[in-house]
Amino acid sequence: MKKVVLKKGREDSILRFHPWVFSGAIAEVQGNPAEGDLVAVYSCGGDFLACGHWQIGSIAVRILSFDSDVLQPDFWKVMLARALDVRKAAGLAGENASGTDCYRLVHGEGDNLPGLIVDYYNGVCVMQAHSAGMFRARKQIADALLEVYGEKLEAVYDKSSSTAPFKAGLDLVDGYLYRKPGFADDQQTVMENGHRFVVNWTSGQKTGFFLDQRENRALVERYAGGRRVLNLFCYTGGFSVYALAGGAVSVVSVDSSGKAMELVDRNVHLNGFDAARHTGICCDAIDYLKNTQEGKYDLIIVDPPAFAKHRGALRNALRAYQRLNAAAISKVAPGGLVFTFSCSQVVDKETFALTVFSAAAQTGRSVRILDRLNQPADHSVNIYHPEGEYLKGLLLYVE
Repeated sequence: MKKVVLKKGREDSILRFHPWVFSGAIAEVQGNPAEGDLVAVYSCGGDFLACGHWQIGSIAVRILSFDSDVLQPDFWKVMLARALDVRKAAGLAGENASGTDCYRLVHGEGDNLPGLIVDYYNGVCVMQAHSAGMFRARKQIADALLEVYGEKLEAVYDKSSSTAPFKAGLDLVDGYLYRKPGFADDQQTVMENGHRFVVNWTSGQKTGFFLDQRENRALVERYAGGRRVLNLFCYTGGFSVYALAGGAVSVVSVDSSGKAMELVDRNVHLNGFDAARHTGICCDAIDYLKNTQEGKYDLIIVDPPAFAKHRGALRNALRAYQRLNAAAISKVAPGGLVFTFSCSQVVDKETFALTVFSAAAQTGRSVRILDRLNQPADHSVNIYHPEGEYLKGLLLYVE
């Protein structure tokens, strides 16, 4: 195996099980590895530290193992089986699962598989490689998924064209890595907390559905009774379905994607709700909120896409979050609720809370924090990699 030798004193983070080796920590690279190759990491003194995928960029090695088991033929099966065990422990998979048949099986560093995402949708696994190494291993991963799930697995779809690094010269074409004979569909109906949703992994965003909001959607259901609800950046209407199930008087769903709005209507119908209680509007969510009459809604959900995907965009992103939250807080009816979120990894929860505080102060209204919201158990955070905690939110009560 090709070698990466660290500078003196730069092994401390690896000894604390952090899964990244930064390029600035490297003294020497032996063997001229190609992007995606497995490399062994050594200390300056020659001690073996870890194995991982080599890549070009500030993160030079994504560590897969702190010993040599990555070389074992059953490595992928063992790691995926461990990830499935975590979901079983969380009540999302296996015999103890009830009312839910979709979950994230692999959450990158959170499952000690940096660069890999695998979401499970009622028999279909949709994977995304965020590194060249994971992309190159995708067929091995698909084979291991079939071993772990057995006959339960209907298909494995690779959707890495928008996530794997193009600079690696990879053939980035999405497609099926496995299909059970007779399986020919590009969408699946799934169940989440007893609610049904159509998931389309070929044309939908990410892997087709935002599984990370499962518990927060359930919280909306708890609070929606008797309220007029506005769901901004609604995508396929997850929060909208839960609000209707919770007894909302009316729900307005807003998104700029026409395809997403079609799925919102399908999901509302799929769950048997009266269409008169729901209105879908295809337009810019920020513009809609800006033009909304004050007091028209008792509960507003603000769940925008990531405003900052890298630290260079952080300042502008915080301004955007502040403007958006100030608008929502100013528009919600007295005694109303605002569920507000950020999925930008570079915006930590303290910074987000401070930004929402500034937005509230700008409106001059009395605002209380009823709850602090996070990502669910299947989007697990490796305790040695706190950077994996990306989703944060607040539930606000506005007088």
